[in-house]
Amino acid sequence: MRPISRRAASPRPSASTRRRGTAATAGLAAAIVAAGTLAASPAQADPGPPGHAGPPDHSNAPEHAGPPRGDEDALPDLVTAEAIEEHLENLSTIARYNGGNRASATPGYDVAAQYVEDQLERAGYEPYRHEYEYLDWREHSDAVLAMTAPRGHDFEPGVDFATMSYSAAGDVSAAGVLVRTEAADSGCSPEHFEGFPEGAIAVTMRGSCSFAQKTQNAADAGAAAAVVINNVEGLLQGTVSEPSDIPVVGMSQQAGNRLLEAGEGLELRVAVDSTAETSTSYSVLAETPGGRDDNVVVVGGHLDSVEDGPGINDNGSGTAFVLETAIQLAEQADPNNKVRFAFWGTEESGLVGSTRYVESLTEQQVDDIALYLNFDMVGSHNYARFVLDGRGELPDSSAAPSGSGAIAQVFEEYFEEQGQVSEPGVLSGRSDYRPFMLAGIPAGGLFSGADGTKTEAQVEWYGGTAGEQFDPYYHTAEDTLDKVNTDALDELSAAGAHGVEFFADNTLPVNGVAPLSSPMVSFDRVGDELVR
Repeated sequence: MRPISRRAASPRPSASTRRRGTAATAGLAAAIVAAGTLAASPAQADPGPPGHAGPPDHSNAPEHAGPPRGDEDALPDLVTAEAIEEHLENLSTIARYNGGNRASATPGYDVAAQYVEDQLERAGYEPYRHEYEYLDWREHSDAVLAMTAPRGHDFEPGVDFATMSYSAAGDVSAAGVLVRTEAADSGCSPEHFEGFPEGAIAVTMRGSCSFAQKTQNAADAGAAAAVVINNVEGLLQGTVSEPSDIPVVGMSQQAGNRLLEAGEGLELRVAVDSTAETSTSYSVLAETPGGRDDNVVVVGGHLDSVEDGPGINDNGSGTAFVLETAIQLAEQADPNNKVRFAFWGTEESGLVGSTRYVESLTEQQVDDIALYLNFDMVGSHNYARFVLDGRGELPDSSAAPSGSGAIAQVFEEYFEEQGQVSEPGVLSGRSDYRPFMLAGIPAGGLFSGADGTKTEAQVEWYGGTAGEQFDPYYHTAEDTLDKVNTDALDELSAAGAHGVEFFADNTLPVNGVAPLSSPMVSFDRVGDELVR
């Protein structure tokens, strides 16, 4: 299909064509419900931790009422997978004619931002840009990672390892020292580096703290370079968010096993050719004219892609969902709470756009935000239904502000009502919810999987292929329109639209703020006594 501008093109599909996922037979729905909603991390190979091995018993639970406003769940029927795919076609065309990507500070990003702004304006919004400065990190040639002892082996860039964005430049040959690689918190504490030999290369495992924290601890201990090994299958492509003091690369689990097995005689070479220069970029925002401006629901996803490809799932899918949700919400009655839609810039270089935005807010403006909903990758090829882990059920999840668990429950209940399994997704801090959480704002959202590996149990719930990444095309040139899973788009966009509609009406479960339209209890005065 030729990419088109949706508002000036073919009629919209009817709502009856929308919910392919809810049109299953009663027997199939019952079978899926029997699987339950499990607390499994994308990185786990087993169905879930003890206590979550079977379906929850909701036989005596009260029926979920959803938002109390008039047309309940109108948005899940209006935000269609077909409309989202049309936006994805347009983003794909923009990338194709602008260097093959939509990375920040490129023509592809600028044209994509103009597309979003045009669509928002047609829907009646007044979009604006939040501009910021940042350090634009670039790698000028392939990095080098080699094991020089006890036996020689050259690792392949882009297959076995990748440079962490914002890595310092340097060429280091030295002993490789394993730092608590058997533990989930490997390298997360300065104490882990006690006795670390000056000038050695620190080897840590991915786990419960940020790559930046591991790298800084290594640098403070005198390490000349750092290597982080993935704790799940697949290439580790990460960021240290700000320029590091030492070169740092991430390794796949398979390649990293060579280092773990080498023992005390390990020697390595790490070489990175990079620079970081001050640049400018911007995010695009728009908000509903109606609704309480002291109880704002922020709904966001990042607009930029990596430089290696068009980023149609990462994060064209989230962008298209947020955009279509904004368009459809504009056609509804004014919400009780103002909804602010955000299309973040420079996420792929360290969550820069969302971080700079939160940093720019006054204390009062932060207080006025009720919650943040994040949508980063909702169309993964080998997908799962992950609800960001607001309750902290998973060991690798970051601590979330109070109210985040209630956000997760709203999404989980919706999936359950559709007869669809969902699972907690690790709050890893790798997407734009992180700066909101750090500011104390409750956060949640949906995610269809990236570089984690699908299990046999997950194949039973979602289909797909066990032993492969949820998105085999993550951060590659093959993250294209034909690789997006339309079932994932359909199911996660319905749940996402339900969440936006729910909280646009009522944030009481999250922050204790009841709608102004809620009925008030009336009292009659009798003498000095109040009686109901």
